[in-house]
Amino acid sequence: MTDLIKLSDEELVKSFVSGKKKCFDVLLERHKQKVFSYIFMMVRKEELTEDLFQDTFVKVYHTLQDGRYAENGRFVSWVMRIAHNLIIDHFRRQKHFPVVYNDDHARDLFNHPRYSDQTIEDQMVMEEVLKDVSELVELLPDNQREVVKMRHYMGLSFKEIADETNVSINTALGRMRYALINLRRMMEERSCSLSVF
Repeated sequence: MTDLIKLSDEELVKSFVSGKKKCFDVLLERHKQKVFSYIFMMVRKEELTEDLFQDTFVKVYHTLQDGRYAENGRFVSWVMRIAHNLIIDHFRRQKHFPVVYNDDHARDLFNHPRYSDQTIEDQMVMEEVLKDVSELVELLPDNQREVVKMRHYMGLSFKEIADETNVSINTALGRMRYALINLRRMMEERSCSLSVF
């Protein structure tokens, strides 16, 4: 097991595919904190985070086992994308079957008019804001759009973004800066308000 820890992600993937099942345990152990933290940051519920985390690694396991993983030296980014897609799927399902957890709040939501009156409106406003932001991000130049998505949708650090895109950290930061400038300009041109309140 100690020798396996020294292997790179790609070496572990190859070994797992060739039959060394312990390699998957090493990959899981290596990346579980980052993936779990990202999911929790997005959903803010521990039980749901655990479910999505488990679903993520089940999907990773089966995809690797079936030989459908395309090696590109970006294993952890691929895992984060799977997690991100599962989170999006969850929220899409929630739109059709919304659930409110009363136990999660200090006040009783079901008996407090301030919260119950605004819940649907707030949700609609938030969905509209997220839709507007998503549309604006798609209008950015490719390299700026890539940095924004890696930073804000996948939760990567600027160092990880620099490594993934084969540029310096300063270049990654510069692309983010120009992306934000462009997003502000586009918002002004379209008179967009991205305020939730």
